[in-house]
Amino acid sequence: MSNPETTFTAEPDSHVATTVALIDAPKAAVYRAYTEPDLMVRWWGPRELTSKVERFEPVTGGSWHIVHVDPAGNEYGFRGVYHEVGADRIVNTFEFDGTPGHVCLESVTFEEEDGKTRVTSLSVFQSVANRDGMAASGMAEFAPIGMAQLQEVAAGL
Repeated sequence: MSNPETTFTAEPDSHVATTVALIDAPKAAVYRAYTEPDLMVRWWGPRELTSKVERFEPVTGGSWHIVHVDPAGNEYGFRGVYHEVGADRIVNTFEFDGTPGHVCLESVTFEEEDGKTRVTSLSVFQSVANRDGMAASGMAEFAPIGMAQLQEVAAGL
């Protein structure tokens, strides 16, 4: 199976970053990979890191906290609140524990296309500087890797 075609867009002077990928797996499987903690940690984050689920409540009003651990034992936590969880769209906040108060609003949509799933992730940052900082931290480079890992997990269900 080839890696999914993935685009990452971060227009200059915009608060928004968008990732779009066509995942070779049914929508129900992709949705499960986003909403089941044991599946989520298999694709969300670089492979060289392990993930610990501190909290994972993918329901409207629920919250999440996932910690990545590098080989040296350093921890990097991420958290947020779910504002909407439905079969076609998940809306949540995203915040890196290392930069508290820099909250991003994410909207992920799932669209069925001939047995595949178009995943569109729209991330709205509080400022252009915050968006640029996240993009510079590897967001653009990791987008296709993350989508390939998502496809691998979802296709195996």
